[in-house]
Amino acid sequence: MPKVIQVQSLGKIYAGGFEALRDVDLDIEDGEILALLGPNGAGKTTLISIICGIVTPTAGAVRVAGHDIIDDYRVTRQLIGLVPQELTLGAFDTVWNTVSFSRGLFGQQPNPAYIEQLLKDLSLWDKRENELRTLSGGMKRRVLIAKALSHEPRILFLDEPTAGVDVELRQDMWRLVRGLNESGVTIILTTHYIEEAEEIADRVGVINDGKLLLVDDKQRLMHQLGRKQLLIELKHPIDSLPAALAEYGLERSDDGTCLTYTYDTQGERTGITALLQALHDAGLALRDLKSSQSSLEEIFVSLVSNR
Repeated sequence: MPKVIQVQSLGKIYAGGFEALRDVDLDIEDGEILALLGPNGAGKTTLISIICGIVTPTAGAVRVAGHDIIDDYRVTRQLIGLVPQELTLGAFDTVWNTVSFSRGLFGQQPNPAYIEQLLKDLSLWDKRENELRTLSGGMKRRVLIAKALSHEPRILFLDEPTAGVDVELRQDMWRLVRGLNESGVTIILTTHYIEEAEEIADRVGVINDGKLLLVDDKQRLMHQLGRKQLLIELKHPIDSLPAALAEYGLERSDDGTCLTYTYDTQGERTGITALLQALHDAGLALRDLKSSQSSLEEIFVSLVSNR
């Protein structure tokens, strides 16, 4: 799949010496949904801001659809829509005017039908004549999304788009994101709601302390770095583990009715067959077996903590 964004050896040091990004390499594929995860201050917003032409890098290069973001900044900026974290809007303009004006800023011809459909998709149509100062925080967030999409960008950045918004807006936003992606728009989002990244993203990148720790296919990441667990429910509780089961590293529940076995999905053998035989030999009768896979959140926390 062609690369719509190519980031090479990117670095950023702010005045005062703070190093926000360190030697970041990242290829973003055309038409994918990429989720960038990381704690506060990890460098997510700085990375997005550089690609969007808002912040100047200290080192490295970025190309968008083959164009350098510095030499061809007018071209690259027109290809990109950005929904920032902050609610940066005026006060006295109307919703319709501010979205239409944003379209004009990018040199696009007026298209009232497109703006109308966009406002309807974001549940803003009945607010189109309202002044921005009269809107709630959630409605202002919708206006920011409409502004970012007003010039029909090929690439959309969403920087913590659902932070502090209601559930209805969150669901509306992800429906819109899926629709845009199906139409060919590349989506890059940062989020603290890791379950959203797990649901919507094709690939996941993890940033911490200015370094990009990894970028991988979501399912492959969860398969390779995740743990699987087998929950063994016993017919009769036990006070302690039989010595013959010590090698399996089982965890016993407080009431002695459940045993948990953690195993490596990448190993040649899971050890489950041998464990079940050992349980039988130890005289433990089973009531039920259940397996579970680590979530993306558990993998993220583990990666960040280890670094």
